[in-house]
Amino acid sequence: MNKKFYLVALAFSAMTMFTACDKNDNKDDDTPEDYNLIGELTENRTLSAGQKYTLSGGFHVKSGVTLTIEEGVTIEAVNDNIVDYILVEQGAKIDAQGSAEAPIIMTSQKKEAGAWGGLHICGMAPINVQGATSVSEVGDAAYGGSDEADNSGILRYIRIEYAGYTFSEEKEANGFTFYGVGNGTTVDHLQAYMGSDDGFEWFGGTVNVKYLVSTNNTDDSFDWTEGWRGKAQFLVAQQLSDECDCLVEADNNSKNAELSPVSCPVLSNVTLIGNDNADNNKGIRLRAGTYAKIYNTIVTGKANCVNVETPETSGSLSDGNSTLQYLVLSDDINVDEGPYTKEMFLADGTNKVNQSVSLSGIIGTVDGGCNASSIDSFFDDVTFIGAIESDNDWTSGWTR
Repeated sequence: MNKKFYLVALAFSAMTMFTACDKNDNKDDDTPEDYNLIGELTENRTLSAGQKYTLSGGFHVKSGVTLTIEEGVTIEAVNDNIVDYILVEQGAKIDAQGSAEAPIIMTSQKKEAGAWGGLHICGMAPINVQGATSVSEVGDAAYGGSDEADNSGILRYIRIEYAGYTFSEEKEANGFTFYGVGNGTTVDHLQAYMGSDDGFEWFGGTVNVKYLVSTNNTDDSFDWTEGWRGKAQFLVAQQLSDECDCLVEADNNSKNAELSPVSCPVLSNVTLIGNDNADNNKGIRLRAGTYAKIYNTIVTGKANCVNVETPETSGSLSDGNSTLQYLVLSDDINVDEGPYTKEMFLADGTNKVNQSVSLSGIIGTVDGGCNASSIDSFFDDVTFIGAIESDNDWTSGWTR
């Protein structure tokens, strides 16, 4: 073969191979990414790491579809005179996994509480609404069912800012809302920051959670109702505004306190810091028939650090269906009615009232708690009271 012809042919062949390989390895590079979230998502979609997206109106992830959000993504609500929110419907999934170094941030162009509608997950786990299903307050999506292990995906290292959009006096959106979400769902390292309603709310379901931070959300920091029966470890609430209401507002069902399944979450290693407001003076408010098992918890900044209401809730504490152990309160416990009493709260010696608790902001623990892992295998093996040890600030880098 002619040497010159051979070299030209070889060069042409190599160029063709390189071009073909390049095209196959980067097959999406010639398709511009859509950086807007709007309407209904009817096929799988990935939001690329480190990119910024805008949210306009309601964005519904439909059944059978997965929305994947990679680390470092920012989603910004545009506030164009309609409520902006993200809703994952029954049968859909969200796979949103940030990291401590690159959290996923869901925020708003308006940097003020109540600017947008937050994140809503609808699952198929049991709720105690008559008929076993209901419709979400935001987006009118069905939730509830019979699958305790229902899996709505993964939420990890996510910060939601400035949520709590007001629809009416009766209806506001939260930061994170879990509607009948099952315990096949993974939830950890979430912060609800500067919202105008609740930071986190559970409407029934069985989802378990770890490492949640509720910062200055001006209704309740944590709220549950309709039969939530999950487990939660390492929860922090900090209230700064006088508008903030309860640190925990807990119901079974406000219309019928005896409906089942009865709300009965199990909580351990919780730090709750109130706003020292005489008008909003309830810390953990247990009412409307809820049961609860709460361990290793610090409550400060409220005159009524624990408030027990309704005969059903009070009765659950006296008969052992509910448990309060290893609670350290900066002030007192109040029981409105029923058989449970302050003397019963103090009887076994694990609970303390009118204590001076030394915290550095949200950081600090008290020695002498129970071994959390002995309560349930879901819990980490720790024996302190409170959520954040001074030498292990798990909020560092990804929270505000």
